[in-house]
Amino acid sequence: MARLADYFVVVGYDLDKRGGSEGQGHILQRFPEKDWEDNPFPQGIELFCQPNGWQLVPERERPSFFVSVLTDINSERHYCACFTFWEGLDNPQLQKAEASEVDEDEVPGLVQPAQVFAPKSLVLVSRLDHTEVFRNCLGLIYTVHVDSLSVPLETVIGNLLTCVIPVAGGSQRTITLGAGDRQVIQTPINDSLPVSGSSVAHLFRQLGIVNVLYLFCAALTEHKILFLSSSYQRLTDACRALLAIMFPLKYSFTYVPILPGKLLEVLSTPTPFIIGVNSFFRSETQELVGSMTLDVIIADLDGGTVTIPECVHISLLPDPLLQQTQTALSMVLDPELEIADHAFPPSSTQPSTLKIQDKEIRAVFLWLFGQLFHGYRWCLHIIRIHPEPVIRFHKAAFLGQRALTEDDFLMKVLDGMAFAGFISERGPPYRPTDLFDDLIANQVERIRQEECSPHKVMNHIKELAEQLFKNENPYPVVAMHKVQRPAESPGHNDPKNLAIFPPLDDVTVQLFIDHAAAKLKTAPPVVRAELNGMVPSGPPLGDIVDRHGHVLANSARRLEVVRNCITYIFDNKMLEAKKLMPAVLRALKGRAARVCLTQELNQHVLQNRAVLDDQQFDYIVRMMNCTLQDCSHMDEHGIAAILLPLVTAFCRKLGAGITQFAYSCVQEHMVWTNMQFWEAMFYSDVQNHIRALYLEADGGEQSVASHGQQESGPAAGGQELLGALELASEQSRLWPTLSKEQQSERVQKEESTVFSQAIHYANRMSYLLLPLDTSKNRLLNRSGIGDVESVSNSYVTNSIAGSMAESYDTESGFEDAESSDVANSVVRFINRFVDKVCNESGVTNEHLKALHTMIPDIVQMHIETLDAVHRESKRLPPIQKPKLLRPILLAGEELVMDGMRVHLISDGREEATGALGGPALLPAEGAIFLTTYRLIFKGTPNDPLVGEQVVTRSFPIASLTKEKRISVSLSMDQFIQEGLQLRSCTFQLLKIAFDEEVASDLAEVFRKHMHKLRYPQHVQGTFAFTVGQSGKTLVEHKTKDKNQSIKTLSKNLVKSAKRTIGRQYVTRKKYSPPTWENRSSLQSELDEDEISVSEELDQGSLTLSSTIRSSDRQTMSNVVERACCRDYQRLGLGTLSNSLTRSKNEPFRISTVNRMYTVCRSYPGLLIVPQSIPDSTIQRISRCYRQNRFPVVCWRNSRTKAVLLRSAGLHAKGVVGFFKSPNAPSADSSDKLRQPKIGALMKQVMGGKEDVPGTFSRGALGQRARVISLSQPRVSGKARNPPGGKWGSIRGSGRLSAYNPEVGNRLSSKESPQPNGGPSEALFLRQQRAYLYIIGDKTQLKGGKQDSFQQWEVVPIEVCDVRQVKNSFKKLIKACVPSSATSEPSMTFHRCLEESEWMCLLHRVLQVSVLVVELLDTGSSVMVSLEDGWDVTTQVVSLVQLLSDPYYRTFDGFRLLVEKEWLSFGHRFSHRGAQTLASQSSGFTPVFLQFLDCVHQIHLQFPMEFEFSQYYLKFLAYHYVSNRFRTFLLDSDYERIELGVLYEEKGERKNPQVCKSVWDYIDRLNKKTPIFFNYMFSPEDEEVLRPYSFISNLKVWDFYTEETLSEGPSYDWELVQRGRQERLAEEVPDKPDTTTPKSQRHIVWPCYDSRSRVVPDAITKLLQDLQSLEAELGLPPEKWKDTWDKIKANQRAEAKLENRPSFNSSLLMSSNLSHQRRSQGVYLPESGVGSSINLAMDRETSTTSTPVAGRPSTSTLYSQFQSTESENRSFEGILFKKGALLKPWKPRWFVLDKTKHQLRYYETRQDKECKGVIELAEVESVIPGTPTMGAPKNIEEKAFFDLKTTKRVYNFCAQDSPNAQLWMDSIQSCLSDA
Repeated sequence: MARLADYFVVVGYDLDKRGGSEGQGHILQRFPEKDWEDNPFPQGIELFCQPNGWQLVPERERPSFFVSVLTDINSERHYCACFTFWEGLDNPQLQKAEASEVDEDEVPGLVQPAQVFAPKSLVLVSRLDHTEVFRNCLGLIYTVHVDSLSVPLETVIGNLLTCVIPVAGGSQRTITLGAGDRQVIQTPINDSLPVSGSSVAHLFRQLGIVNVLYLFCAALTEHKILFLSSSYQRLTDACRALLAIMFPLKYSFTYVPILPGKLLEVLSTPTPFIIGVNSFFRSETQELVGSMTLDVIIADLDGGTVTIPECVHISLLPDPLLQQTQTALSMVLDPELEIADHAFPPSSTQPSTLKIQDKEIRAVFLWLFGQLFHGYRWCLHIIRIHPEPVIRFHKAAFLGQRALTEDDFLMKVLDGMAFAGFISERGPPYRPTDLFDDLIANQVERIRQEECSPHKVMNHIKELAEQLFKNENPYPVVAMHKVQRPAESPGHNDPKNLAIFPPLDDVTVQLFIDHAAAKLKTAPPVVRAELNGMVPSGPPLGDIVDRHGHVLANSARRLEVVRNCITYIFDNKMLEAKKLMPAVLRALKGRAARVCLTQELNQHVLQNRAVLDDQQFDYIVRMMNCTLQDCSHMDEHGIAAILLPLVTAFCRKLGAGITQFAYSCVQEHMVWTNMQFWEAMFYSDVQNHIRALYLEADGGEQSVASHGQQESGPAAGGQELLGALELASEQSRLWPTLSKEQQSERVQKEESTVFSQAIHYANRMSYLLLPLDTSKNRLLNRSGIGDVESVSNSYVTNSIAGSMAESYDTESGFEDAESSDVANSVVRFINRFVDKVCNESGVTNEHLKALHTMIPDIVQMHIETLDAVHRESKRLPPIQKPKLLRPILLAGEELVMDGMRVHLISDGREEATGALGGPALLPAEGAIFLTTYRLIFKGTPNDPLVGEQVVTRSFPIASLTKEKRISVSLSMDQFIQEGLQLRSCTFQLLKIAFDEEVASDLAEVFRKHMHKLRYPQHVQGTFAFTVGQSGKTLVEHKTKDKNQSIKTLSKNLVKSAKRTIGRQYVTRKKYSPPTWENRSSLQSELDEDEISVSEELDQGSLTLSSTIRSSDRQTMSNVVERACCRDYQRLGLGTLSNSLTRSKNEPFRISTVNRMYTVCRSYPGLLIVPQSIPDSTIQRISRCYRQNRFPVVCWRNSRTKAVLLRSAGLHAKGVVGFFKSPNAPSADSSDKLRQPKIGALMKQVMGGKEDVPGTFSRGALGQRARVISLSQPRVSGKARNPPGGKWGSIRGSGRLSAYNPEVGNRLSSKESPQPNGGPSEALFLRQQRAYLYIIGDKTQLKGGKQDSFQQWEVVPIEVCDVRQVKNSFKKLIKACVPSSATSEPSMTFHRCLEESEWMCLLHRVLQVSVLVVELLDTGSSVMVSLEDGWDVTTQVVSLVQLLSDPYYRTFDGFRLLVEKEWLSFGHRFSHRGAQTLASQSSGFTPVFLQFLDCVHQIHLQFPMEFEFSQYYLKFLAYHYVSNRFRTFLLDSDYERIELGVLYEEKGERKNPQVCKSVWDYIDRLNKKTPIFFNYMFSPEDEEVLRPYSFISNLKVWDFYTEETLSEGPSYDWELVQRGRQERLAEEVPDKPDTTTPKSQRHIVWPCYDSRSRVVPDAITKLLQDLQSLEAELGLPPEKWKDTWDKIKANQRAEAKLENRPSFNSSLLMSSNLSHQRRSQGVYLPESGVGSSINLAMDRETSTTSTPVAGRPSTSTLYSQFQSTESENRSFEGILFKKGALLKPWKPRWFVLDKTKHQLRYYETRQDKECKGVIELAEVESVIPGTPTMGAPKNIEEKAFFDLKTTKRVYNFCAQDSPNAQLWMDSIQSCLSDA
């Protein structure tokens, strides 16, 4: 029983404390005066009576009523029913004003009313929530006062305060307050269920379903919720409703349904809350909420909105549940929705009444919690029964078994305070039960079955609703209420009538109270039977059910595999087990298989021990690791729990008395460092032991100890858990009946059980936390053990948890674990664990102290045993590691370090890991070898499915660009130490982890050797020089001088130069090229100065020594032999004799001014310059250019005679001179550059072509001579929308110059009169085409003036800086060979490729090159003058020549091009490739690779123009960085001469295997195999190529992305060949590039096999077959090239004989070449037919049929299907054929086919369907015919002929008589052939 009202209070306006704008209230009277002992008087009631503040009002307001809720310090709720009415009083302001001056804050002029009204409140304070009863009682008191009833107020109040009613039980109690009133109070049946009236229904009406669900989830996941409304009662109801739907969880944070304005600060609390605030304070709350971090959810009840700030993420219900809940709610609230579309809606579908609807909504939420929490009792651990039950909830097991581990909402709910309260309240197994317990126990199955059918769910909900309704209204409503209300008389509101509420007589009231108290004492006590009972647990958690309700099946086959494998292991059938192992490891990804594994292993444990041999142990450990490794975050606890007893059971003997247990090999998993895991495990074990304790005490049916030991996991069998809770319930029931001794004995037993388990766990934890090698503290270092929140219940909210965890971490985390040793960190961890669990399970303090002293000893002992185990385990023979495979070495390549066992880890390339299908080739185990040339990994994949394959990855040591240490932990083995990640610029990446057998100092030695080899002191330390010498003297080794005389020459050269310096005034400019440390001081001094010396002096000084003269002669002859000279002669740029005799008729001459490399160190010895410029001028000119690289001619267009020049950019001071004074001074004037260079150059370059208009018509000029301004497309807005046409992205425009103001306007003008975007004619009439265009760098060409009459012009462009290329290349490598796989969208291959900007750089170089080609083709000369003249300049000049001159697209030509432009003109290969120690800092810059990529792009677009294949380009790209050949070493010819490597004598080669030049190697290889040859090579005469340079037209070079793991890079040919021969011993040794697999079928893996070899193209295949046939027949093998040339010649000849267009053989191979572009003005559409339609390819065309280019002829189409069409179509053309009787003559297209021996005819030439066939076998004769009726007119008689067959006679008519004769002869020859 409880008092209906604890206190009655009268609160009024405080007239004395009326300070400032706001008044205050004060308690006028309270009854009783003394506090009740069980219920002290709540403070601050006056604030809650007027939440908006106490104010006087000018007009009387109506009485109001609401209920506030106050929560006291014991979190008891007090309901304050507040009835407020207004009483008149004389205006205190007026009295005050008379007494004093007017207050400053009062507005003068406001008329103050004479009378004002003050509020007065009657307050009832109660612990019961009977709103309506309170309203009636207070209303009655007011009525008694207002209507002056005859009843004294004291009597009414006394009766109210003494009224006692039951709290629950469902009884009705009638009360009366003695004023002629009567009320019935209905108590709920069960007070654990909330009473909601109709508040829940109202809340849903106000806010709607979705909004309330948001609030519901927010409240459960501990967010802050603020309700706003202008009605106080509604705020209280809404808050009450939200709490009601949270049942069975109870809200335990701040709960204030009505918050007074004075206390608004409360809103800024950091903890969660549910608060209601009057809308009056909306702006203040928003300011407050705004000033906080905006994490308050605001629900506006009046407006029906819920505002969720952006920073708040509310976790919603898991997926199917949310949907089901919403559906159920809408069916309750809006039943019409479902049938709104029905044609015949039922007549009545009104929703239930509000009271019923309210219960239905609550039933939905009850049903929802039934879904969420079902099975929770199976995850309770009962760890103490006496004296009080102590219960813990195992969250991990619950989530794991429900397969909701990923679910955010449930995780937060289980972590929350409400759930912790739920467990402590509902955990005990012996207590009264309620509706929710019943639901969980008996209806889970029903919920599960019905959840998919909304109507069945509805029925269930209605049943639940009925029970809820019954709880509140057990009896039909009795109409016995009788409460007076104040009479509404007319003069009622007249202030005169209303008396002030009188002060009450407290003595009278107190008498009433005392009287009642005395009565209670004498009355017999009301005993309410406690209905305690055992709480049923409900059905156990079944199979994992995932989100969609499907059981996660793990097919029986997989479990079978796991069982078989374990059986094999224990039966010692290791081979069988090994075969199954991969399948088992894959199966273990499923939970069922993992559980199966643990069960199977359990069966092999006898007396807690299972001793295995090494191999068994290894396999078992691998399986355990795999099981743990694949566990999800939560499920880990499930599996790890079952494995925990097993890891201490399986062991192997290492030596005398030394045993290694499995736990030392499975420590790598994070689960062992998770405090929550250990707690859950501990509690689970304690529960088993306590259960066993009582079972034995009761003479248990079985001995359970061992059983409990085994089934320690949370997922252990159901019976056992059921037993524990049932047992506890039974014991709780018996407890009161036991004697004191028995009770204390039981308490003591339980306590010691817990204590012994704590010791056991301290041991277990030390097992799993102390690593085998205790010098390494692996685990605790990296784990975040600061996570204190225990698994059972954290009384910390989500918002506080963060800060709390941090504070824990700082005080006892392991952040200082590095400094201290492992033992301390483990001891601290175990201590924390012990403290936590012992406090929770009530272990005595003495025991706890004992534990703390014990733990360090336990850890120390364990460390000692581990040391011995570690020592012994090191001695174990490694278990069956794969044999190390030896790599094949080149001749002369030697091992520097022998194989070290490593694991090759997979990187970001997915092909080899099996991610894209196929088996996983990586990770692989093998060895890494370091040789003088390469770094080689060779090994076999870890995946046994491909264990026989060999994986090879290697790259030249010289191409290493980055080396980084990494630490790797492989999944299988624990002891992998550190590793290395090595990146190579041949687009390879080796990620290796050293095996445990490799000592770490050995790895260090390996790194040092690698560095030494990568960056030798001098170029002579590179492999190209050291090849074949012994590796021991590698670093200090100096080669003997190969060419003594050349060496002498260089020495004398230095001497003579020094002499000259003494004699002549010399200009010096500082510049520091790379220096070598071991050069003499003389040489470096020479390097420092650029010296220009006159020619005569040189010769004078040279005559001094005869040695020089002889060597000079030798050098000269060698120079002439040099490739450049051959090329100059081919181009007609002069011969050497010409330069010596100085004949004047040629415009150019070969100058020897630089033959001693004195003018320009980086230029070749012989240079082409204009005839008229003397050498002395050249020496002067050269000073104006960077690095003295003055302009020289490097190519001449044979047709237009325009020349291409190259030079470096000008020095800054030279630029101004370049553009100075328009008048041309004499040659000796100060302006050295202008006259002799440009003027003379102009005349020489253009020869006598002053009459340009004569040579080219103006029209041609308008069309063709377009000069283009280039800049980065991104930088210039103008270049962004280039016109169409065959120009890449270059914009056509008029002649323009950087100094021409009109250029900008012209470029940006939109209308272009010419269709191809060229300028209009008028422009060209005004501006003459320049003779010479200078392509210069934008930044260099500032500040000069352009003279409009000049015949030269500057085109400024932006060049890519070397730094740009370097950075772009780094990013490109990372894109093509990523170091680790990533799923980030920002790191995809194409995104990274784009960010590298490599394609942009290619685009820019190609763009400039195409521009120059176009200019040269129109007859203007071009000078490329960029940067230092050795990077971009070289790229552009080489590409221009390649595009313009077909010769450079052959083998010889390309070699010559590279030798001339790259090697002779001094591209700094050593410096850019960072080949030596000196250039290490400059980094790797692949300028040459960029050039090769550009060539590759052109090759793709014009595949028929190149003699060499793509492989040739890849070969060069690989070997220019490999340092295998000397070709690409050193920075200039001068350096090569100095080292004596430029002209090596032919006979000097001691070792024929070692090629010193890459060109010789290619020649030699090309003779053997067609690998470098392009079968499609079919060049046009004098073809100029103009490739598209748009980025969209460029393709990523497959050189960057492809690899062949079977044999490594294929660019060291002999290695690959020897490897293949070893693999296929039966193959003929001299067969290149072929394979005949033993079986007919062979799987080709893209990243493993070499596709070109396994699946060769048709021609290669035929050539191979031919060779093998020759070998079989014993014929001398014919060279492949001869065979190929013969076939081509035959085909041509045959085509000529047949007199028809020959079909180029290459096309037979590639009729579908979509890229094949011809620049003949006919651009073919890239159709499916391919571009082979262009028949004008070979210029012999047929007389009978000349196909129109661009239209497919039947012949071309036919050729796609027939093999060699020249045989098939012997003759074809149009003939008229006479039809059958009475049919006219019709022209038909006839084809004579001597292969098929038939004459076919078609409707038209294009037709593919044959209309008829005349078999030649049936033809008897062909005779001249005569015209018959209806024959075509105007055709001579001899054009007719007849064809007589065995069946009929055909009449034909040709176009003329010769044609007819041809037809007859052809047919006749076919007949005679037959």
